[in-house]
Amino acid sequence: MASEERPAPSTTVARAGIGQQLAVAAGVQLVVLAALSAAVDLGAVGWLAAVGFAVGLGGLLAAAARRAGIDRLGPADLVTLARSVLVGGVTGLVADALVTGATHAAILASLAAVALLLDAVDGRVARRTGTAKPLGARFDMEVDSFLVLVLSVYVATELGPWVLVIGAMRYVFVAASWALPWLRAPLSVRRSAKVVAAAQGIALVIAAAGVLPPPFTTAVVATALVLLVWSFGYDVRRLSRAAQDRATHPVAAAVTTVLAGLLVVVALLAPDEPARVTLGAFARIPVEALVGVVVLLVLSARPRRVVAVAAGAVLGLLTIVKVFDLGFAAVLGRPFDLVGDWPLIGSGLDFVAGSLGHLGAVAAVVAAVVVGAAVLVMLSRSVLRLSRVADRNRRAATSTVAVLGAAWVTCALLGAQLVPGLPIAAGDAATMVRDRVAQVGAGLADRKAFAAAVAMDDFGAVPDAELLTALRGKDVVIVFVESYGRDAIEDPELAPQVVPVLDDGTARLGTAGFTARSGFLTSPVAGGGSWLAHATFFSGLRVDTQQRHDTLVASDRLTLTSAFHRAGWRTVAFMPGTTGEWSEAAFYGHERVYDYPALGYRGPDLGWASLPDQYTMSAFERLEHSAPDRQPLLAEIALVSSHAPWRFVPPLVDWADIGDGTVFGPLAAGTAPREAAWTAGPAAARAEYGRAIAYSMRSIVSYAETYGNDDLVLLVLGDHQPAPLVTGDGAGRDVPITVITRDQAVLDLIAPWGWQDGLRPGPQAPVWPMDAFRDRFLTAFGPEGAAPNPDATLPVAAGSGPPG
Repeated sequence: MASEERPAPSTTVARAGIGQQLAVAAGVQLVVLAALSAAVDLGAVGWLAAVGFAVGLGGLLAAAARRAGIDRLGPADLVTLARSVLVGGVTGLVADALVTGATHAAILASLAAVALLLDAVDGRVARRTGTAKPLGARFDMEVDSFLVLVLSVYVATELGPWVLVIGAMRYVFVAASWALPWLRAPLSVRRSAKVVAAAQGIALVIAAAGVLPPPFTTAVVATALVLLVWSFGYDVRRLSRAAQDRATHPVAAAVTTVLAGLLVVVALLAPDEPARVTLGAFARIPVEALVGVVVLLVLSARPRRVVAVAAGAVLGLLTIVKVFDLGFAAVLGRPFDLVGDWPLIGSGLDFVAGSLGHLGAVAAVVAAVVVGAAVLVMLSRSVLRLSRVADRNRRAATSTVAVLGAAWVTCALLGAQLVPGLPIAAGDAATMVRDRVAQVGAGLADRKAFAAAVAMDDFGAVPDAELLTALRGKDVVIVFVESYGRDAIEDPELAPQVVPVLDDGTARLGTAGFTARSGFLTSPVAGGGSWLAHATFFSGLRVDTQQRHDTLVASDRLTLTSAFHRAGWRTVAFMPGTTGEWSEAAFYGHERVYDYPALGYRGPDLGWASLPDQYTMSAFERLEHSAPDRQPLLAEIALVSSHAPWRFVPPLVDWADIGDGTVFGPLAAGTAPREAAWTAGPAAARAEYGRAIAYSMRSIVSYAETYGNDDLVLLVLGDHQPAPLVTGDGAGRDVPITVITRDQAVLDLIAPWGWQDGLRPGPQAPVWPMDAFRDRFLTAFGPEGAAPNPDATLPVAAGSGPPG
């Protein structure tokens, strides 16, 4: 027995120390899982996944520690071990979500966020305690990688399988190193690599939490993926250079070249309309690529590099413009205007800030800048790489161009198409450049033509005493209902919510002695740009670009509101969506503007749709309409409850209880976050939109019933159709318009318009361009013969298309 070998004391202590630490971690893991079971009813699959992760990680860690001769985990390793417990919880939640379909978004994102925050702690602890070791670094990396993998699996269920690339990237790299030994060489630590690694977790946590609209979530995750691809590509390139022998890794070089080619082809062929983004759109032959290869083969080395980089940058710019086109088409139903649409970016950011908060707007800007820069750099490098490959393989490149060129010519002559409207013989980039150059030229020409049209206004010379004589003594209230379009009353999915409200409102107004007449106007915009529709309606000119708007408001053209002002009405505007100075007020002729601060609202925060419509109408009554001994009113009122994202649509409350809006607080308690409409999908968005329009119209009808009198004339209209997310592709631009009054004389004067009875215009109701309304209105209610021809043709912005 005396000669029996015994384990070294240090080994015994090592096994006991690590075993105790892992046992404590396992106990904490069980407590975490028990807490999750109580909170979200974590199922058996979730338990198995989490326990399996904990057991597997613990076994690998113990084995690695034995091989390294480490007696127990240091302070930094214990922080990482605590992180692994949180990752185990995330793993269980994701596994449960995959099986049951539950989201667990809030608690899952919270656990993952804490795990990410602790990732910044363990490294600092290791440095301060002097306990940094290779095992600890490897342990930390494996926990990080597995967390990213699990989160990517979860996010992929919402955004698509492409997100799995983020989680799988490191494991693919490791697998590739088995076949390519040069990938196993050590790499120096890069700060940029740490930043990119952190960005993956942050982006996936944001996506998992569901706090951003789908387009922004996709942009954030895609940005993270682009950065990750760049980081891995950078490391692969460094390793390949260090290897000094490219023959040992031809696969990596070939894969990189293929990826560069795919990127260029996608940039050349990507459609600029959402409906055309299909796989078939990329199964075409871009003539620009064929011409580019020929040009690059002709040039010598130095000019070839310059041309390749420049061509890639131009292609990157065209790709960015295409992204703008896709966004504008999805929201506004039209492409991006290089001349006039830049100011709309600021308005878009205001909407993002109102919908997602200031941080959301900042994140959107950062993501856009990063993605834009990445697109420019990657395309420039891709074209440069392809030019080098073509130069080294001139015969193959020449043969390929010849074959594809012949195929392109053949397809062009036959008009061959795989996707309707997208010929196989493609020339998208060249066509885009041509069209954009023409667009810029047309925009510059339109500026001059529109300025001339603004100056030609026969109504501007009508004496004040002859303006609006048939409405003297009346209170005229013009109510714009945000995004109230024709689809709201004719779309099969929306009409069941809106039409009963309109028909019931018609009956109720009749009981109160009011009569309604309705028709349609064709707005110059769709999906957004409300101020352009307002400018069109009041000025009698088609204002469909920011350039036209700026030209208009810098003029002294007569508007409907300024006509009322000149004729002796008190002119006021209620603008709940305006939080700062409204510089256009002077142009429109308003004596007083009630913006959001001036309305005194103390109710719940509703984001961009700043306050309920009933409150706006109540404020109008309290601040202006009920004032004693006042002059007749012309009021412009913008109702914004139907503005996306439709966070909170309240029921009608008693008008006497509205006060400062605090009555809406309890009603809004427990409602979904204001970005919920973006994350719920198109069907839910349509339902919320229809509900919001119904609420707006109920508010107007109830106001007329409660406060209407014989001197009230209500003009109710939409500014534009909602975004294609609600209407689908191909919707027109018509919006309903209704006159509500008790005065038969007013109705007699508009009888020639042929508008239909009630709040709901039928399919055969008259349709006018919105820019025709001012002249028709001033003619109808002014002395006979005082106005010019109301049907005079007005200029249309180049490229805007016919009305409707």
